[in-house]
Amino acid sequence: MPGYKLIVNPVSGAGTGGRSIPKIESLMKASGLSYDMVRTERRGHAIDLAREAALAGYDVVVACGGDGTSNEVINGLKQAQALGHSASLGVLCVGRGNDFAFAIGIPIDLQAGVAALVADARRTVDLGRVTGGVFPDGRYFGSCVGIGFDAVTTIEVSKMPRWGGFLSFFAAVLKTIFLYPYGPTVRLDVDGRTLTLPTLMVSIMNGRRLGGGFWMAPTAEPDDGLFDVCVAHQASRRRILALIPHFMKGTQPTQPEIQMLQGRTIVIEALKGVLPAQTDGEIISTEGRRLDIEMLPGALQVVSPATGAR
Repeated sequence: MPGYKLIVNPVSGAGTGGRSIPKIESLMKASGLSYDMVRTERRGHAIDLAREAALAGYDVVVACGGDGTSNEVINGLKQAQALGHSASLGVLCVGRGNDFAFAIGIPIDLQAGVAALVADARRTVDLGRVTGGVFPDGRYFGSCVGIGFDAVTTIEVSKMPRWGGFLSFFAAVLKTIFLYPYGPTVRLDVDGRTLTLPTLMVSIMNGRRLGGGFWMAPTAEPDDGLFDVCVAHQASRRRILALIPHFMKGTQPTQPEIQMLQGRTIVIEALKGVLPAQTDGEIISTEGRRLDIEMLPGALQVVSPATGAR
């Protein structure tokens, strides 16, 4: 049996995934790696395909897409792991943001990505699990859970022209400033430390960045067993505009509206308003009022040429 199962999302990156298939196949054939390839056909399909591949005995399951595809493959691999069948995760970047790939050191260039598969360096990384919203039984994530402003931005990104990942996200941020100037008042519990405050945004990060260029947690590591939590207090539209360059440089912790925390177990409840939320770019809540998030240290083995994002 081939050792590598490639799961390609043909609609990722506004069709970049589908257009990249000939190049991916050419590079894989040249690499000498034994592989099978399958295309996703619907939302959630990569979960089923990844689970089936791991149960069938594939050693590495490769997510060929963006953050959403990687998230689905992660969830399929964890389902198989619960049944006693483990496989490692590989990633080939043909999406828009590719923030999870960046966090674990995967190069965005396809040739370099296939070279990483050939080199076959393995590392173990952390995952998160969020319960609530449309996933009362829980959803695994590799990069982040975003609540408030960045979740609304994610919704707006889906409506944008299919520009590059960062450009689309930046335009959506500007639009969201006028659509969503006020976030929920929340009770936030981080490892037993409780804060009650009106928020613009709460980002629970396993990786460092969102949207291809917003550094929500500039010192986060995907294998330190901790979430980095970026809490943005409620601010005026003018202050939100002023904060954007700081998020683009990773200097927002110096600003009075920003509070950075670390922890393993997080509970967030809306005391006023609701919790719009996304995980790895997928909307998981629009009207929910509570989310429970837990860190799972060393939960997944990945094929990566780097020790982490720098």
